[in-house]
Amino acid sequence: MDKLRIFDPTVQPKVEEFSYAPRPGSLFGLRIGLVENTKFNSDKILLKVAAILEEGHGAAGHLIRSKRNASVPAHEEILDELATQCDAVVAGIGD
Repeated sequence: MDKLRIFDPTVQPKVEEFSYAPRPGSLFGLRIGLVENTKFNSDKILLKVAAILEEGHGAAGHLIRSKRNASVPAHEEILDELATQCDAVVAGIGD
């Protein structure tokens, strides 16, 4: 006779400590990185945010990159590029 094995898919939530990145006191002269998640209009939303930050807050420019898809983190190449070429980063969603 075969045994019936039952698996309990519930687990306790994993709690991790984290801290926010330090915020600049001003965006004047800073280059802004934008990470869009490939959902509909996320690129348009972020480009509008970039325009506001540049025109209204003196940001020096922006660099926009797209994740492979909305359900995964940005891949290492994007993170490395933004870390070396940008002073602050905004991640955004669409839909």
